[in-house]
Amino acid sequence: MTELQVIARHTMTAGKEDEVLAALAKLIDAARDEPGCLGFVAYRQFDEPRSYVLLERYVSREAFAEHRETAHFKELLLGVIVPRLDSRTIDTFDVPEQG
Repeated sequence: MTELQVIARHTMTAGKEDEVLAALAKLIDAARDEPGCLGFVAYRQFDEPRSYVLLERYVSREAFAEHRETAHFKELLLGVIVPRLDSRTIDTFDVPEQG
């Protein structure tokens, strides 16, 4: 099974940063408890404080698909975070096997 790396870039709507960051902290905690999640971190961009990147790693594409069906994904990301963003991009990468 091939691991999956996800890189999501978000830019928060001005004035909505506190709401997004609070929901994001909850999302990260919940996602890290998923059995197929190998890592889930967020980094704010130092020269654009309304922007951040999410680095997510999953054991497989299927685990990522399962992540997108969780209650916390739907409630926190889709319900709270996405409506408070100016932009959102998602890139997915197969992780080559080490050997």
